[in-house]
Amino acid sequence: MTDRALRLGTRRSKLAMAQSGQVAEAVSRVTGRPVELVEITTYGDVSREALAQIGGTGVFVTALRDALVRGEVDFAVHSLKDLPTTQPGELALAAVPVREDPRDVIVARDALKFTDLPRGARIGTGSPRRMAQLNAYARTHGLDIETVAIRGNVDTRIGYVHEGRLDAVVLAAAGLNRIGRIDEVTDFLSVDTVLPAPGQGALAIECAASDADLVAALGELDDPHTRAAVTAERSLLAALEAGCSAPVGALADLLIDGPVVKEMRLRGVVGTTDGSRMVQQSTTGSVPLTHDGAMALGRELAAEMLAQGAAGLMGERAH
Repeated sequence: MTDRALRLGTRRSKLAMAQSGQVAEAVSRVTGRPVELVEITTYGDVSREALAQIGGTGVFVTALRDALVRGEVDFAVHSLKDLPTTQPGELALAAVPVREDPRDVIVARDALKFTDLPRGARIGTGSPRRMAQLNAYARTHGLDIETVAIRGNVDTRIGYVHEGRLDAVVLAAAGLNRIGRIDEVTDFLSVDTVLPAPGQGALAIECAASDADLVAALGELDDPHTRAAVTAERSLLAALEAGCSAPVGALADLLIDGPVVKEMRLRGVVGTTDGSRMVQQSTTGSVPLTHDGAMALGRELAAEMLAQGAAGLMGERAH
């Protein structure tokens, strides 16, 4: 039965369906087998509560993982930033494909840039991490903004701007790229202004750890540099004992000299959502060649940040 269609578990949102469809095509190419999408509703899709209130961690992932464990789907695609940092033993993170643009972006009225928004501008986001960094930037650069907590899909969020209820919303560049709406962006936020969520822009492809053939086939889509980067970022998040809705930003980028990848720089930030207190640190080292090496890089930076008082800025820490 090796020619039967592989069942790919995906959330029902437009973005999830788009990125799962792209993965399905790639998996078909490497396996020679058709792939069918199985739509699964997660708690994060049906709850109207703010993500920070329902814990963030795993709310978009648990139902997909349950379907995998029950054998209802063969593999699943997640936005990697939604994955809890602890990997269940029965599931394998078989592939982390090449990362999309990890930056956050602004979609603002009148095609405005972030720094050109009027005084008192209302900026919508559901992310404490984005709130903390936008408010910190505004404080240090004399801008007057109000961050407003919102939920909803891309259409809903951009709709708030078109309806005049908000002056701007913050979204992930990767998501807009994947659904073909990147031309609606009015400003790309430099990672020096807003560090993305750990793993932002990357996808995670999971399957049963016991299915060695499928683990190997999906592994064809793995990008070692992306995996090393997101492993370091997620190790930082785990060592801070923070869930994926905590106000933590992290980005590991490669320092490249011509064709040679020289080093990896890991940056991390934690802040209060009003932007009044921030801990920002970075470390640079050789590119980790192993999972343990990438984990160590994240733990090392987390230790420095905790020594600077990061724990006190995160509110309720994950347990």
